[in-house]
Amino acid sequence: MAETKNKRIPIYAVVFTVVFKLLFLLTHYIQEDAFITWRVAQNLLDYGVIGFNGATKISASTTHLYVFVSWFFNLIFGKEHFIEPILIFNSILFTIGSLFLSHLVFKNPWHKAIFIFLVGILPPAIKISILGMEYGILFFLEMALLYYGFNKGKKWALIIFPILILFTRIDTVIFLGIVFLVDLFWTKKIRWNYILGGILGISTALAFNWFYFGEIVNNTIVAKKLAYDKPYTFAQNLEYFRLNFGNFWGMLKLPGDFNPLTTLLLIFELLCFIYLIRQKEKRNIFLWMIFIFGWVKQLIFLSQKSLFDWYYWVPQILLFVPVLIFVLEQKVKRNLWLSLLIIIYIIPMLAFQTIHSIATGNGEWNYRRTIGTFLNTYEKDKNQWIFLEPAGYVPYFSGLKTIDEVGLVDKKVQEEIKKDKPHFWINTVKNRKPKYLLSYQNLFTSKDAEYLKSHYKLIKEFRVKDHLKSDNKILEKIYILKPSGTDYNLYERID
Repeated sequence: MAETKNKRIPIYAVVFTVVFKLLFLLTHYIQEDAFITWRVAQNLLDYGVIGFNGATKISASTTHLYVFVSWFFNLIFGKEHFIEPILIFNSILFTIGSLFLSHLVFKNPWHKAIFIFLVGILPPAIKISILGMEYGILFFLEMALLYYGFNKGKKWALIIFPILILFTRIDTVIFLGIVFLVDLFWTKKIRWNYILGGILGISTALAFNWFYFGEIVNNTIVAKKLAYDKPYTFAQNLEYFRLNFGNFWGMLKLPGDFNPLTTLLLIFELLCFIYLIRQKEKRNIFLWMIFIFGWVKQLIFLSQKSLFDWYYWVPQILLFVPVLIFVLEQKVKRNLWLSLLIIIYIIPMLAFQTIHSIATGNGEWNYRRTIGTFLNTYEKDKNQWIFLEPAGYVPYFSGLKTIDEVGLVDKKVQEEIKKDKPHFWINTVKNRKPKYLLSYQNLFTSKDAEYLKSHYKLIKEFRVKDHLKSDNKILEKIYILKPSGTDYNLYERID
């Protein structure tokens, strides 16, 4: 009876962790890109087309599986009420994924429970849970693959999970490839079911892109590469890596080019990993899998200058796993080790993330969203176009058809970039004549001011400083301490 109760302790930890993180929903901190995916899902609901602007097909979201999940939540809960349920769903899936991970690296149920909670309140785990991105589903699927496929030896898992993982994000081929290589080296045998799952997963993702969108690679990937790609020498690449390593490899960003906290954390993670793998435990294969993946993915994405925070969330968590194992399994003075970890690292990081979530939630939900709601009221004709960047909050809440400066939601921008990258913006304005322009800049003082003044008028200025007040003095201090957002100017076409 006591043993049965002990086995339930990790389950209780899952429930407690999910409930605890519900508090972060109050911050309204939702990632801009989540609203791109959700608008694609609503476009599918309204037009029966996976796209962004009505009947035009475009893979404006990098994740196909999460689009369908979002479509289902919109269908069940409605457009006005689906956000909280899907965020809770994401948090539940992530936490169950951490339960699977705990089964792989611990035997003691109390260790599993503490691990689940401490992992769950790390900054990247909180962001995975509440920011509305696809990484809750992805973490669940990846950990389920390791647990059922490689730990329990379930053949069905080796086939099904790679398909779902690759249909969520195609760049997960990195994770799947590393798992395959480590398993091959460790067991000296090939799991043919896993190879079949990988082949089916890649074939399904590529075939879906080709037969539905007429492309092999998602439009989002092509657009970002086209918009952000610049020629670099080897020396420039190294310098770029050095400048960004500290603020993307670790969980905490600091001003400046050097982040000593990231360096210290990396060294401690590496030492803990080396200590653990010397113990010749069965779990070592999984430690090798997650640790190599964490390093490789971050090296690849940093070297490719992919500086979007969400690419690094899962690796950041997995690289921290050896630290938690090391501390929880201390035979001597374990409580001291655990207390020091919580006081020196976990609580400060939780406090940082709380302040960051409150401040950024204010900048996104209370500020940027209001631009969209203003336009929703101001412009009743939802067939009118707006040209802006980024394509998340404002298009979602305004309902207007959208051209974005990167070309994520409109391929014609990519054609302008290919023809004349330095002048693609003004060429798009002249050729497409969007009714609205939303810009960080004062367009009437730009190099194209003469044309813009003759065809557009400034109708409203949106300023971050106007959204830093609150009846709650503590919240107001946080808003002022860390103002979030960008000033915008909104222009309307006059001819």
